[in-house]
Amino acid sequence: MTALQDILVVLDDTGRSDIRLAIAGRLAQKHNAHLTGISALDLVTPARATPRFHGYQAIDTWGPSHPMTGNDARVHEQFSLERGAGEITEEIQASFRMYLRTNGLRGDWRVTDGRSSEAFAYQARHADLVILGQVDPDHPPPSAGRQLAEDILMTAGRPVLVIPYAGQFETMGSRVLIGWNNSREAARAVNDALPLLTQAGSVTVLEVFSSGRMPATHEGTGADIIRHLAHHGIKAETARTVMGSISVSDALLGYAADISADLLVIGGYGHSRLRELILGGVTRELLHHMTLPVLMSH
Repeated sequence: MTALQDILVVLDDTGRSDIRLAIAGRLAQKHNAHLTGISALDLVTPARATPRFHGYQAIDTWGPSHPMTGNDARVHEQFSLERGAGEITEEIQASFRMYLRTNGLRGDWRVTDGRSSEAFAYQARHADLVILGQVDPDHPPPSAGRQLAEDILMTAGRPVLVIPYAGQFETMGSRVLIGWNNSREAARAVNDALPLLTQAGSVTVLEVFSSGRMPATHEGTGADIIRHLAHHGIKAETARTVMGSISVSDALLGYAADISADLLVIGGYGHSRLRELILGGVTRELLHHMTLPVLMSH
């Protein structure tokens, strides 16, 4: 696989959505790819303190002669919220289509019921790459959408590119860092990232060792993946570090900062999802603390 053909980007009505769309658009231009936009506000939009009524007024329906009961009020509020979400989604779709026309891109808009991650996973299975946003802890989405990236990663069978909730990322993929541990997940991530790696200015394969002495060169596996990448015309270099008292995720992010990497490629959930939920793990820590775009595969 030398080029991306289908890119799916998850959009909402926050400012971060524009940044995700810009990244997706640049990738689509580079690869002459088809760009699909999708949104489900029930999953991805931070909860608002008050509903957005968009011109719908309660007093037009209920008056003094027909006072609202408690149940009426709840039904009316839900109707107003759904009406507002529908109108917002139409605005997002219109902006997305305008972006396609302005930038001369091929693409379309997909509709999902928005109630669960399964609908997103279904759409994601028909894409080469799924782009979505990291959860902002200060403005989290509804509970059903707080693990959307993890749900798609685990169930869609497609690589996920997660964009941090802070930062601009005007370049993405020019200096790539690969977190390598010779696992199935890492191998899958490298394979899924090949279309991006072939266009990168530099690629570094980093092995992180837990503690003690640095293993001898022949004990590592970086040389083998370097040879594999070379067969794809990708010139990469190896690097090794000992994490010491910090976590693997901190070692990866620290090294990424040291070399000014603008993309991290790593396998997701080498341990079971339940174990990482209880004990922590690299995937969950990166999803919470990432400082640069991260491409994950499982």
